[in-house]
Amino acid sequence: MSPRSAAVNEELRRRSRDRLLQATVELVAERGYEATTLADIADRAGAARGLVSYYFPGKAQLLQSAVHRLMHRELAAGLEREPRTEDGRELLARAIDVILGLARDRPLLMRTHMAGLLRAEGFIRCPEQQRLASLLRETVAEYGSADPESDYRMLRAHLMGAVVGVLLPGAPMPAELLRAELFQRYGLAWELGVPPGEKPRAAGA
Repeated sequence: MSPRSAAVNEELRRRSRDRLLQATVELVAERGYEATTLADIADRAGAARGLVSYYFPGKAQLLQSAVHRLMHRELAAGLEREPRTEDGRELLARAIDVILGLARDRPLLMRTHMAGLLRAEGFIRCPEQQRLASLLRETVAEYGSADPESDYRMLRAHLMGAVVGVLLPGAPMPAELLRAELFQRYGLAWELGVPPGEKPRAAGA
């Protein structure tokens, strides 16, 4: 039996890593962070326990990579959905809707992710995070930014703030109001992206 090629080995490693990331998203969404162990993740992924440690230094890093992978995949699908477009305003609207949609639809997972970002290890740069950053950077460039790097960082800050607003325990804000604020900030018509319903009335209106 001839040995596997380097390309085949690389593909097998990629698939193993992807299974671990997918299992992490599923288990944390179901059970929460503390109740999910690395052994649970390995079992769900059908992988050896040692493989988790081979790819990731710890559970916090694994979770960040897993959520960034989810965000990248959801964002890519949202930007490329039919009808396809190169309209920068429409693309930015879709990006905002995808991120707010994740906060609305996966609250436990996204609340855990945001809490992890505020821990001592902070924002972890990994391939999944870099793919997400690249996609958002491309989106602000299509929107017409003269400085995509700086404007990407500002968009990231606005989106993180909106996600916290949706998820804040005891005092959540409606996603529609946060969407309206972001759309006003970027000069986007409410009808762009995936409007959730009627545009909310401004406070005091």
